[in-house]
Amino acid sequence: MNELEWSVRDGVGTIVLSRPESRNAFTFAMIREWARLLRSAKNDDDVRVLVLTGAGEKAFCSGVDLSSISNANPNLTPLQRKAQLHDDIHRVALALEDLDKPIIASINGVAVGAGLDMALMCDMRIMSTSARVSEGYVKVGLTPGDGGAYYLPRIVGTSKALELLLTGDFIDAEEALRIGLVNRIAAPEALAEETTRLARQIADHAPITVRMIKRATYQSANTDLRTALDLISSHFAVVAATEDAAEALQAMKDKRTPQYKGR
Repeated sequence: MNELEWSVRDGVGTIVLSRPESRNAFTFAMIREWARLLRSAKNDDDVRVLVLTGAGEKAFCSGVDLSSISNANPNLTPLQRKAQLHDDIHRVALALEDLDKPIIASINGVAVGAGLDMALMCDMRIMSTSARVSEGYVKVGLTPGDGGAYYLPRIVGTSKALELLLTGDFIDAEEALRIGLVNRIAAPEALAEETTRLARQIADHAPITVRMIKRATYQSANTDLRTALDLISSHFAVVAATEDAAEALQAMKDKRTPQYKGR
């Protein structure tokens, strides 16, 4: 079994972290392949939406495989440790920032530290009611190494983010939903179905429109109103001129399912 599994079905590309014996902790080799898959999916017209999940029901991801890293590099200098994060582990975050197709984290089990960060950097999250999540870094004397201090405040607000980051406490699915950390929760046996339902609902829409909406949403969050409105007017003009937009309008008039070509 591959440690990182990839499949595409009905417009949905799925990445599975497949090291259940290690609670789906990731290695550097997995990170490199993970980032490559994301870059490839960006230009693959067969992929309209992505899903990230873990193998089994016990763990989504327990973060980086610290034992294998420390065994391979027992005497890293501070500069080498920085490069290890920047040049390897951060590849996924940077590839996701460049991806304008939606990605959903399906949190099937425990997510800790960088494992939770990997879910936070996705656009949406669905969590099993049996799962628990924690930033956890503070309990081992470390700062959040994979973007937790960036993503978490933007999702749940600064005060709640600091509480989670500075205590390292675990929270369950109900609390994660209450604070807005996840979009939906589902029973363990229904998680895959609920994730697929959401992914395919999005994948059924015009792909260019979906990509432009995601792009505009993130651009608007990082700019002022006038710039955001100027950007969206450009996006709107481009999307309105596509074959997909014309097909969506005609299909609505004809009361039929649209057939998109992605252009």
